Amino acid sequence: MRCFTVLGPSQTGKSTVVEKLGSLEGAPRKSRSPYGLNLTEFTFGNEAWCALDAPGPNEALAHAQHALLASDACILCVSSAPEEAVLAAPYLRIVEASGTPCILFVNRMDEPRGRLRDVIAALQDYANHTLLLRQIPIREGDRIVGSCDLISERAWRYREGQTSALIAIPESAADREHEARSELLEHLSEFDDWLLDELIEDREPPSDALYAISSRVLRENRIIPVLIGAASHGNGMMRLMKALRHEAPPVGVLRQRLARAGNVDENKLTAVSFHAYHRQNIGKTVLVRAFGEGLRQGALLGGSSLGAVQDPANGRSNSAIVPASGDVFATVKSDHLPVPSLLTSDATVAPPEWTEPPTPMLERILVPGSERDENKLSETLAKLSETDRGLVVLQEEGTGAQLVRAQGPVHLRDLCRTLSDVFHIDVTDRTPSPIYRETIAKPSEVHYRHRKQTGGAGQFADVKLSIRPNERGRGFTFSETVKGGVVPRNYIPAVEAGAREAMEKGPLGFQVIDVGVTLFDGQHHAVDSSEHAFRTASKMGVRQALSEASAVLMQPVFRIEIHIPSTYSGSLVQIVSTLKGQVLGFDRDETAKGWDIFRALIPGGALDDLARALRSATQGIGYFSKTFDHFEELYGKEADAIVRAHDQEPGVAH
Repeated sequence: MRCFTVLGPSQTGKSTVVEKLGSLEGAPRKSRSPYGLNLTEFTFGNEAWCALDAPGPNEALAHAQHALLASDACILCVSSAPEEAVLAAPYLRIVEASGTPCILFVNRMDEPRGRLRDVIAALQDYANHTLLLRQIPIREGDRIVGSCDLISERAWRYREGQTSALIAIPESAADREHEARSELLEHLSEFDDWLLDELIEDREPPSDALYAISSRVLRENRIIPVLIGAASHGNGMMRLMKALRHEAPPVGVLRQRLARAGNVDENKLTAVSFHAYHRQNIGKTVLVRAFGEGLRQGALLGGSSLGAVQDPANGRSNSAIVPASGDVFATVKSDHLPVPSLLTSDATVAPPEWTEPPTPMLERILVPGSERDENKLSETLAKLSETDRGLVVLQEEGTGAQLVRAQGPVHLRDLCRTLSDVFHIDVTDRTPSPIYRETIAKPSEVHYRHRKQTGGAGQFADVKLSIRPNERGRGFTFSETVKGGVVPRNYIPAVEAGAREAMEKGPLGFQVIDVGVTLFDGQHHAVDSSEHAFRTASKMGVRQALSEASAVLMQPVFRIEIHIPSTYSGSLVQIVSTLKGQVLGFDRDETAKGWDIFRALIPGGALDDLARALRSATQGIGYFSKTFDHFEELYGKEADAIVRAHDQEPGVAH
């Protein structure tokens, strides 16, 4: 079986392309995962094929990345509008990072919204590989009625619902055909000395030789050939499928590429797991592509026995199924297989770094509808994070509530639907509160005596303490300057422990940071003093001193790295300024052509607004990662509002 992925932005007709390709020589068999990855099996040219139709939204980019792990080649569907080329930038980025041979298909040429050469030029801004036209359109006025193949120099006229008709190259297209063919040959000659000699000697190379060279450079991932068509009318589908058949590499090339990327012995690389999902009453289903023979039910894979092997199209198990090399199959009761992963018989190997999904930007607390579901929710989210690497599951600091980081609102909605439909857990979501802290603005001293007599042994401790602001980031410090044994040495650790306890909640209701405490005097009683008494005295004394030291609210500030196509970089300065952030600068992204890395400092309370603004400004393409940088003071009405809101929710720890 040969396998390819069809990917690209939403509304570029990917699913229609797969449907038409699968129907060229018979009826295809289809299946769909809850994550939107469609699998279509069909026959073409007496060969078995599997097409993976990756979901289009940018929030599902991780599933497209993982599909490439199992693909000999891919088809990148793009719009015929030059101004929409930027929407393909994330897909060009992951295709090139993966090393997957790619054919770029400009779809919907029946409704062109610009010149083809402008589309290619705009896309080239985001591709390190040369985008090389293999066809040009034949026009009648504003309509595209056919295409001309630049290698064979044959032309076809499109016919609705039928195979295209061979025609002579129209005179109106002859000059453009000659120009585009010359560009094609010139680029191909960069990879073939024979062709270079033929062009220098001004000899016309035969078509068969050119097809062979074109096939080789695609298999070697040297260029990205560009084909055109209109899938909704069936135009260009046969030529696209023939290009895949003759030019896409065999499964052995994929095996070599993955073994090299994962530092695995190629002969031991048995399979790759690339997708998984949960089904009601069935459990985890894993999609696997085999690289060797003998992967029947019960065989050793990934260090344990392979569960039931299923036909991925109909979900039926059959112990007699023995996938051949290159076959895609499903398996259940194989929960030991992580997804994605490279698989040998006795081990699982982490996938290449390029499969790492974009950092999720949307943070939400999930609240179960009933107490019964609280423990179940935690276990279920852990399961779902195993099958969806774009999802990160954490616990909220202080409350322990379930906090998820999703790629965006669509991803979050799909997660909640899966929880409800598959696991019968209904949840609501809320925005988590930033982690505020407080500190003091001036020093203070306190004399605190703890005395308690309850009939038995009493409690006595007398401490004199000073507190002072520490420099930012230094945290809590403790020192002592007592003399003459007024506070015995064995009680001083208890004084420090009490001071630390007082820092857990200050006058504003938040944890106190960057404060120094000094014990400079005190008294003790030979009978009634104890570690507990001094700990209590210190705790209560420090609390009193904090209340007299001008408490200040501290907000978290994060260092942000925004990954964004260069065309959008200019809009970020205003966005960051509006969110009261600080621009640090930007650099070209050395790993992705046409992308920038924009750096800024953003208050923690503005991160949700940043995610929304970034999605709006970049059509959902841009994303950011964050690392905590420091706390800074927050004053005025904004600080007062935060403190009031905190007081009204006493059950929520910040």
